[in-house]
Amino acid sequence: MTSQANVLINEPHSPEKAIEQVIDLRKLIKPVMQSKWRILSFSILITALTTFVVFSLQPIFSSTATLLIESEQAKAIKIEQVYGMNSGQQEYYLTQFEIIKSRSIAERVFNQLDLINHPSFEAKPSALSQVKSQVISWLDFLPIDISEAEVDDVAKKQKLVNAFMADISVSPVRKTQLVNISYNSPDAKLAASVANAIGDAYIVSQLEAKSGMTQKANVWLGGRLEDLRVKLDASELKLEQFKSQNGLVDVEGVTALDAKELERLSDEITVARSTKAQAESFLSVVRQYGKSDIGRLESLPEVTSHMSVQNVKKDVILVERKVSELSQVYGPKHPKMIGANAELATVQQNLRTQIGRLVQGIEDEAQSATQKLKALEAQFSQSKGSFQNLSSVDTDYRRLVREVATNRQLFESFLSRQKETEVTGDFDSPVARFTDYAVIALEPIKPKKKLIVILAFVASFGLGIVLVLVFDAINDTIKSTDDVEKLLAQRALGYIPKAGKKETFEQTNFAFFDPEKRLHAESVRSIRTSLSLLAIGEPLSVIEVTSSFPNEGKTTVSMNIAFAYSAMEKVLVIDADMRKPNMGMRFGLPTFQHGLANYLTGTDALSHCIVENVKPNVDLMPAGAIPLNPLELLSSPRFAELLAELKGQYSKIIIDTPPVHAVSDALVMSSHCDAVVAVVKANNTRTEAIKLTLAKLTQARGKVFGVVLNQFNTDEARQYYGQYGYYQAYGQDAASIERAESDGKTA
Repeated sequence: MTSQANVLINEPHSPEKAIEQVIDLRKLIKPVMQSKWRILSFSILITALTTFVVFSLQPIFSSTATLLIESEQAKAIKIEQVYGMNSGQQEYYLTQFEIIKSRSIAERVFNQLDLINHPSFEAKPSALSQVKSQVISWLDFLPIDISEAEVDDVAKKQKLVNAFMADISVSPVRKTQLVNISYNSPDAKLAASVANAIGDAYIVSQLEAKSGMTQKANVWLGGRLEDLRVKLDASELKLEQFKSQNGLVDVEGVTALDAKELERLSDEITVARSTKAQAESFLSVVRQYGKSDIGRLESLPEVTSHMSVQNVKKDVILVERKVSELSQVYGPKHPKMIGANAELATVQQNLRTQIGRLVQGIEDEAQSATQKLKALEAQFSQSKGSFQNLSSVDTDYRRLVREVATNRQLFESFLSRQKETEVTGDFDSPVARFTDYAVIALEPIKPKKKLIVILAFVASFGLGIVLVLVFDAINDTIKSTDDVEKLLAQRALGYIPKAGKKETFEQTNFAFFDPEKRLHAESVRSIRTSLSLLAIGEPLSVIEVTSSFPNEGKTTVSMNIAFAYSAMEKVLVIDADMRKPNMGMRFGLPTFQHGLANYLTGTDALSHCIVENVKPNVDLMPAGAIPLNPLELLSSPRFAELLAELKGQYSKIIIDTPPVHAVSDALVMSSHCDAVVAVVKANNTRTEAIKLTLAKLTQARGKVFGVVLNQFNTDEARQYYGQYGYYQAYGQDAASIERAESDGKTA
């Protein structure tokens, strides 16, 4: 069963190309599981420290009092104008909340409860203050500036008040007139007392403010009232004197009559002008036609519309009709015709007379209208002058009347306000009242010990996991055979299990022969098998074992590879690390034992430099005496000749060489070897260093067969890669498995 999640992400700009991103969940879980006991220990430690700190903290109690702020205070008489407040506005409530939180209220309560001497506010003197007090006591003979001491006391009290205010919280209840006043203190009784005292102090301060405003308003109104009374009396006296001087009784009636008279005269003048205009217009036509031309005058509308002319015109028409009818019957000399013509002449003469009279009447009317218009205009001018004089007097009169009315209105208004303030001065209406008094709290509000401890454990556990993942992400060392193949692009020949801490030096070096270390032996045999399979069809006589840095286990790997091949063929192990040799010491040989250096310098024969059967079918050539120039010795033809000679005697020659990054010995020898094995210490050597080692070996024409992972923790790997524990479990009894697991955990 694998725990990998594959996510396919397609590039939007190239649909034909798909990028497969593999997220290996095991790589995220593995470091966490490997460090689970460290994470748990870290969490327990942090939780224990948190528990110690939390339980050493002083518990804090909180008590809350609830006030109802009145929107309409009870008043004997409304004098909101005096107090200058509009309680219907939202700003009113916000203002009250700020007043409750003000420093003046806090200082009032602080002083009222004498909190400066309360144990909760008595801070323990610091070491510096103790030293300062001691020094002052020693220098008591010097004069002390009293003002500085007073300043210190004031500053101390201000700090205490600031701390006191920090523990006060005022929170209005949404959409109500209620406000909660809370105080936090280690003393539950003090918390309740302070919460109630703040509410009382606020109510009292507002009552005092109202009372002070009422008194100030009363004094101010009294002073202004006397000034207004003097002004009112002076304006009334001035008005009476003006009326007396101008002999006014009812100036408003006189001005009204004059205005009407002027209006009447204006109307009559208009009528007279109209009459005159009409008459003059008719006369101008008459003058144009002439008074003797009755025929043309008769056609004028002014003539035809006159009643007398119309009556005569009717008679003329009747007589003309009579003459016309008689002329049809009688001749001109007939008496009836003569009588009719005489009657017609009489009627026509009468018409001319009427028209003449009408014209004369209109002329008389025009003259009369002209005279009347002149008389009216003269009378209008005289009346207009009299009215203008009276209007000026009326204007002054009205101004004096307005002044009296204004002074009287101000006086009466201020008198009314003074009476209201006098009445309300003895009436104290509270701006707020308690709906709930604060009670002594039974349980502290903080610290919430259980919650803090739980959160500390969860947070520290999460932090531990994050730290493990971060360190694992920045850790670029080789941790498994899978990393060898993916990060180094090399074959993983196998691994050497990590030895337990309780194992002795002898047990560690020769674990291959320990029947209880089946996993170790099988791991080494797997390395041998990998090397043999890689060398199929090619000679594999000389195998070089090297590493990047010292202490990576190349000597141990060299010994174990030799032990693995010794089961099938004769093996020689050469300690070519002539700078810091330790192969002979591991096999119990003395330090003066002859070896490779002795042979290459020509001081000893080959037979004297080889120790036979240090282990069954295994011979050893120690490093010998440490030379001054090991690199020159290994680069000499004598070393190549030595290897050629030894190939005829041994099937496998294992050469333990110095680290690549320390010296160049391994690079010189790599060209003479059939295979090079690089040893990497698990969770120790960085990837870039190993890549550089492999690059150097390749440049030196060394045949790098692969990498062996040394000191690999199989117990941790077994949780993720079951194959690492396969050979250990196969064929072993339960007791052996338990011992192996116990050794792995210890390691």
